[in-house]
Amino acid sequence: MTALLQPTSAPETGAQQIGRVALGSAMVFAGIGHLTFARQEFRAQVPRFVPRVTKLSVDDVVLASGVVEIALGGSLIVLRSRRAAVGLFLALFFVAIVPGNLAQWRHHRDGFGLNSDRARALRLVFQPVLVAWALWSTGAWAELRG
Repeated sequence: MTALLQPTSAPETGAQQIGRVALGSAMVFAGIGHLTFARQEFRAQVPRFVPRVTKLSVDDVVLASGVVEIALGGSLIVLRSRRAAVGLFLALFFVAIVPGNLAQWRHHRDGFGLNSDRARALRLVFQPVLVAWALWSTGAWAELRG
């Protein structure tokens, strides 16, 4: 685990680089969406307990998570020497937002075209793919197995 916090010296394949930059770009785009054009849609994903626990409004949670997404996405793109650590943090972020996706499904909240329980459940199935993508594209999986 401590090796993950050190600069990454493992070679990066072309496929991993493309995957890492694509994922980082998608995260920056999603983060910008949190702050601007998709702000209302992201509110549907905030579990009811989060504002109570954090003492933040739903809107503040959406804004804060957008800033985190921009930071993680940008770091994924530019901090190549720390890509394994950033990949691990991004994978943990993807795990941390599962309660939001569960809340959207459980409370039948529409958002991003997810207007049926089936569509919302399918999104939940995709979440482990994002975790795997973050770990694979950054070499974090290989570092963890180490």
